[in-house]
Amino acid sequence: MTLLPRPSPRNQRRLTRGMQLTLVAIVGYGLLFGAPKAITNGVIALGITFVPSLLERNYDIPLDPWLGLWITLAVFLHTMGSAGLYQQIPWWDHITHAMSATLVAGVGYTFARGVDLHNDEIHLPRRFYFAYVVVIVLAFGVVWELFEFGLDVVAHATGVDMPLAQHGLDDTVKDLLYNSLGAVLVAVFGQAHLSGLAETVRATVVGD
Repeated sequence: MTLLPRPSPRNQRRLTRGMQLTLVAIVGYGLLFGAPKAITNGVIALGITFVPSLLERNYDIPLDPWLGLWITLAVFLHTMGSAGLYQQIPWWDHITHAMSATLVAGVGYTFARGVDLHNDEIHLPRRFYFAYVVVIVLAFGVVWELFEFGLDVVAHATGVDMPLAQHGLDDTVKDLLYNSLGAVLVAVFGQAHLSGLAETVRATVVGD
């Protein structure tokens, strides 16, 4: 069942390479002009974009081109926001939170589905996945907001500019709201796209 258009492997590689080159440019900008946020976010995001290819090469876990692009796009949007779009476009933060939440939800779903497939004594009904994915994302969102709060405390105490920051209670509530939106999207549509990945991961881990 296909619910979203899928790029061809060639187009996926082109889009991924384009975003990676942009991330390299952001890191270069940070180095030239002394922007630590650009350097930190750019380096971390660039590293994450290579995760799909590492999984394929080192663990023989073939990822669908759409999934590889999904991972790359999520970290790319966040890094672009940190480079200035968060301040210039008010709704950019909402997009990145929803997108990042879909990644967390996808990982959570894949793990639970893998456990379900691996053990014949465990049966998780489809309705369970919806509640499970939403709860996982909400819990992760709360931990993330606490992490940002901790970075704010450190920044105020040391004067060091941190790569992440909170922007008030209203912003935190909106972040959690858009996290929930991303979770619901994966809970509703994710099973059609992620079931095959969960089966592949299970087969790779147990050696089937």
